[in-house]
Formats: sequence, C-alpha cells, structure tokens
Amino acid sequence: MMMLGDVSPELAEMRSAVRRFVDAELPAWAEEVDRTGRFPHGLLQALARQGYLGMRIAEQHGGPGMSLAQYCLVQEELSRCHPVFTVLVASTSGLAPMAIQRHGTPSQKRKYLPALARGELRTSFALTEPEAGSDASAIRTRATKADGGWQLQGRKHFISGADEAGVLLVLAVTDQQKRAKGGISAFLVDRGAPGFKITRVDTTMGSAAWTLAELEFDDCFVSSEALLGEPGGGFALAMESLNEGRLSVAATCLGAAGRLLEMSVDHARNRRTFGAPLADRQAIQWMLADSATEIAAARSLVSSTLHAFGAGQDIGPRASMCKLYCSEIAGRIADRAVQIHGGVGVVRGFPIERFFRDLRLFRVGEGSSEVQRMVIARHLLEDLQ
Repeated sequence: MMMLGDVSPELAEMRSAVRRFVDAELPAWAEEVDRTGRFPHGLLQALARQGYLGMRIAEQHGGPGMSLAQYCLVQEELSRCHPVFTVLVASTSGLAPMAIQRHGTPSQKRKYLPALARGELRTSFALTEPEAGSDASAIRTRATKADGGWQLQGRKHFISGADEAGVLLVLAVTDQQKRAKGGISAFLVDRGAPGFKITRVDTTMGSAAWTLAELEFDDCFVSSEALLGEPGGGFALAMESLNEGRLSVAATCLGAAGRLLEMSVDHARNRRTFGAPLADRQAIQWMLADSATEIAAARSLVSSTLHAFGAGQDIGPRASMCKLYCSEIAGRIADRAVQIHGGVGVVRGFPIERFFRDLRLFRVGEGSSEVQRMVIARHLLEDLQ
C-alpha cells in the first residue's frame, strides 16, 4: 500500500528502500523498546546510519535535506512497524528542529543542527500547560528581560520526550497585553539550564517509550542568544511548526492503518470459523472494504496537501483536515482490526492490541480532533465573510 497515491519514481524508490530497512531491522528493535520502555542507543545508531535522524536538516548543516513529502513517507513506513519510532524521528526533524532551521541565528544553527543531523541531540516542543492545552494562546509561562538575557517563570506539562531532550523550544509570554498577537516568544532552553527542572515523567496508554514530562521554570535564566526568531514571533512560529507536524501525524496514522488492514486481510483469509474462512463473512468483508476506502481517501488528502505545501501555499486548514481525518480513520481501522482478530486482538503482547493503544494517542496530541474541527470551521467562516 502506497502512501501518496501516484508518487514520483524517486519517492517510490525511496519508499521501497525504507520498507526494506524497516522490515529487516526494526522488528527486533520494536520488541526491545516494548520490553524496556526506552529507545536503545543501537536503535538511534541504526536510524542515523540510514539518514533518518535529522533527515530534514539542510546539507550545509550536515543533514540530507529531505523534503516534507520525503519525511512523511519515512514516517509512514516506520509506523508500519511501530508508531513510537516516529516520535523519536520527529525529535530530530520535526517541530523544534525545523523552527531552528528556519528562524535560528547562525550561531544557533551551528550549535544545534549538526548534532541533530548526527543523531546526537533530541529536541522537545514545550507549549502545553496545565491551564493551556488546546488553547495555546492562553499560556501563562512568562519571560522577562534580565541583564544579559531572560528569566523564565512557569510550568509546562504533557511535553513529549522532554525528559530525554538536550534542548527544548519553550513558548513564553513576553507581553501580557499582546499575547498571541505579538506577545509570545520562543526560547531555546538547554538541558541543565539554571532554574529549569523536570518534576514529573508520565507514560501514556501507548508505548512506555513515549514519555510526557512536566517542566518547571523557576527564575530560569537563559542568555539573549536563547531567543529564537523575533521577540513576539513565537506564536506564529509555533503554528507554522504545528502545521507540518500535523502532516507527520497524518502520515504516521496512514502507515499504521495500512499495516493493520494488511494484517486483517491475512487473518480473514487464514482464520476459519464454522467450516469457512472469516473472509467469506459479509460482516468481515464490509469492515475490510470500509477500511480500504478510508485509507484511499486519506492518502489522496495527504498527497494533495503535500503538493500544496511544495508549491508554497498556505496549508493551515488542510493540515488540520489531514491530521483530523487520518487519526480518526486510523482509530476506526484499529478498532475493526481488534474485532476481526478476536481474542488475538485484545491480548497484550500481540501487535493488534499495541497498535490500538498507540494510535489512540494521535487523536489528542498536536491538537485534538475537536481543535482541528475548530481550525477548519474558522477558516470556512472567514472565507464566507
């Protein structure tokens, strides 16, 4: 099953190469990740050797300079084995890395981008707070000018991978009056910065390797060099990054959904009940047909959105459509896969059950389904005025 429909020969060749690597090397690593709840160093080395860590880092900074379409293709193929791999890859090529590449100063780029390209550094995107989840403009963490830099004060929570990140992109209010309209700025906070500490690490209902951390900034001092982009430009920077992140989530959901459908088809062919294969049952056939149709529609939506991005168009509402639709259909397909597999689908240790838990998270992270609907509706209503 292909990710982008009628892809170019170059993308088709790349997809085949990624799939060969995934099929040959990643299942054993997936088992170790599930067993230990951590990303082993050997896994990072394997991904780095293939150029899948820091894959969107430009060549002048030591990376392969892959496009967003190539990045999404890799994320899809990785998720066919285990969706948690895409979280690791995103920490080197996703939200924070791309913000640094686009908006960083020359010194910031020299400091962070080559290390990301080598797989030696991971990032985290610190936006969500106890009182500001989906409503990002309501954040309370503040940054005030200090001698030679800034003082950060506040808390963040549910921050993906922050406990393993070497640098965090932190959004903070620098002008209470302007807030989202020029009063939120972005800062690069290194691990170990004075006044910064991780106060709690949670695991999700999915893979134990997918951690969410609570962060505290108690008069955390960062130098003037830590400001990323223009003062007050943090909110726009975050929304730009999240649009591309939503496409990555969509691709991840597509890959897992495609794999679940393949497994369901194989099981329906081979499992016999009452003297006949499950595949002969109309109820099963309809579940498979619905799943295949939804995947085909989702791929078409993602493909057209990536094409629009490549052409320089605003993809804001379309990125939300991709994230919404792909995460929702992946959940439905996972649920059908559990039903088709029966007991094998609900027992821990079998892949169907793991996929079901892992995929549920994507309807919440990087903007819940309800928030995506709000974004889409807002654009529709603005266009009608």
